[in-house]
Amino acid sequence: MRFVLSCVFIVTMLVAGCSKTTPEGATLITVYKSPNCQCCSGWVKHLRQHGFAVRIKAERDLASIRAKLGVPEQLAACHTAVVDGYLIEGHVPASDIRRLISERPKANGIAVPGMPIGSPGMEVGERHDPYEVLLFDTSGETQAFTSHGNKLAVKTAESGAY
Repeated sequence: MRFVLSCVFIVTMLVAGCSKTTPEGATLITVYKSPNCQCCSGWVKHLRQHGFAVRIKAERDLASIRAKLGVPEQLAACHTAVVDGYLIEGHVPASDIRRLISERPKANGIAVPGMPIGSPGMEVGERHDPYEVLLFDTSGETQAFTSHGNKLAVKTAESGAY
């Protein structure tokens, strides 16, 4: 019975973020965050500035939400979101979320583990620490989806060659 209830919960959470748009055409993303977290609020602001419609679910026990949704523990950050059937963990840039839902890879979602300085919602002056956005599957396996703040990648992108 507990297994059935867990399955119902997971399906409900994923459907809440599946392929919904607002009447204005904005993609709806459901964000589970602590009610008092300022960096999470900064990330939500970033999403809204980039055209997402955000539904906030204030939660005190995010670890259980992540576990029920299937976010691997090693990828945990301070907030979790669901959009178009994908999980988003941590301070993922809006451009990477758009790419994810556009390309539709076979994956559970994308994550930015921890709280890297300079990621959306974690801005501190001009400092931008390098970080990766990781694509993850149901087994917890990951692979690089995007890199941010890598000076070599920036130089290569400016030269037009990857």
